[in-house]
Amino acid sequence: MTSTPPSAESAAGVDSLSYEQARDELVRVVNELEQGSSTLEQSLALWERGEALAQRCEEWLIGAKERLDAARNSAAQNAAGTAG
Repeated sequence: MTSTPPSAESAAGVDSLSYEQARDELVRVVNELEQGSSTLEQSLALWERGEALAQRCEEWLIGAKERLDAARNSAAQNAAGTAG
């Protein structure tokens, strides 16, 4: 019997999640881990899923920061161009 490794299962579908979806699922995962009622194997899978979700959230936040920086730089260049 072959099965997908827990880390592959944990990361499955994370790349397609919006920031809000990933954040909400991460909150659920953390709450479940904090309850401590899972088996060791379930806890490891949850931990790995949480890591993948946290990484996805970070990617979204980095992307948002880059977009904000680009917009600020564009606005600053436009202001400098009209002032000179």
